Amino acid sequence: MTTDATYMMDGPTAVARMLHRMGRWDEALAMLPTDAVAERAEIQVDRYWWRLDGAGAAEEAVSALQPSDPVLAGFLTAQIRYTRLLFSLETLPEDLQRAREDFTTATADPRLTGWATFWLGVLADNIDKDPDAAKTAYRQALGHAREHGDALLESYAVRHIGAHLLEQDREQGIAQLRRSYHLRASLGARPQTAAAALTLAGELPAGAETDQLRETSDLTARELQLTWLLRAL
Repeated sequence: MTTDATYMMDGPTAVARMLHRMGRWDEALAMLPTDAVAERAEIQVDRYWWRLDGAGAAEEAVSALQPSDPVLAGFLTAQIRYTRLLFSLETLPEDLQRAREDFTTATADPRLTGWATFWLGVLADNIDKDPDAAKTAYRQALGHAREHGDALLESYAVRHIGAHLLEQDREQGIAQLRRSYHLRASLGARPQTAAAALTLAGELPAGAETDQLRETSDLTARELQLTWLLRAL
C-alpha cells in the first residue's frame, strides 16, 4: 500500500506512480531516476506485500532511505514486519513491537498520519486480535482520508469497516465492501481492485455478478503474480 506521500507529479516519476498503482512494479522501478530513493523504497515494499518475494530488495531500498527520511523508512520497515507476521515469513522476535512503535511514530508525521493509523488498525485486527482497537483505527483513518481527499486510503478503511459491519448489519457491510471495490477500480489500482473483487464476491449470493468478480480477481492476480491473492482464489 502506498502513501503517495513522496511522489512528484512530473516526468518519469509520474509515470512510475501510474505503473506502481497498476501493479507493474518492475516497470515502475525501471522508470525512476537514480535519486528517487523514497519512491523506490515505497514501490519495493508494496511489491513485497503483494508478491511475498523480494524481501531483501525491499529492505535494501528502505535502508537507502533511512539517512534522509528516518520516519518514512521506519513506516516502510513496519510494513515489511507486518507482512512477515501476517504470512509467517521468517518472522523476527521483535517484529510485532517494532512494527507497532514505527507505525505509532509515523502517525505524528502529517504525510503519514492516515495510513499509519490504518496500519495500526490491521495490526490490531489481524495480529493482536483486538477488533475494538482495529475499528477505532479504521474510523480514524477514514476520517483522515475524507478530510484529505485520499480515495485509496478511504477504499482500505471502508473495506475493513465493511468486514466488521457484516456481523451487525450485513447490508451496510456489503455496501462498504462494494464502495471499496468501486473506489479502487476508479483509481486504476489493479492489485487492490482484484483483492476487493474477491472479498465482495465472497459475501454475495451465487450469480452473474459474483462470477464476474471472481473472474476479474483471478485474471488480475495471475497477470500481476499476486501471490497471497492467488492462494485465496
